[in-house]
Amino acid sequence: MMTTKLIARLMVAATLTAAAATGTAFAAGQQEGAMAGAAKTGTATNDEAITSKIKASLADQKQIGVTTTEGVVVLSGSVASTDIGTKAIQVASAVPGVKEVKSELTVASK
Repeated sequence: MMTTKLIARLMVAATLTAAAATGTAFAAGQQEGAMAGAAKTGTATNDEAITSKIKASLADQKQIGVTTTEGVVVLSGSVASTDIGTKAIQVASAVPGVKEVKSELTVASK
């Protein structure tokens, strides 16, 4: 009789331990998923801030489009001269958080 009670208690303890471990693994997976989502949201917010800063710095060059993805800035559009294009690239490169600037700028023919 004593052995039966001991075995029953051990089985209950094992079941509870397995359930607790499963719950912990589930919670850890949820936390990792939330952290990944937060990182993506943070990156998107940072990209928006970078784009806004560059557009503000190039306010006199409305024809230049600016997009930012994961710190990589793409400048697009048509500029009047290579000097204006070069200045735009330099302005974008100077913004904190910019990892790379890709130019898709073209010089308008006169």
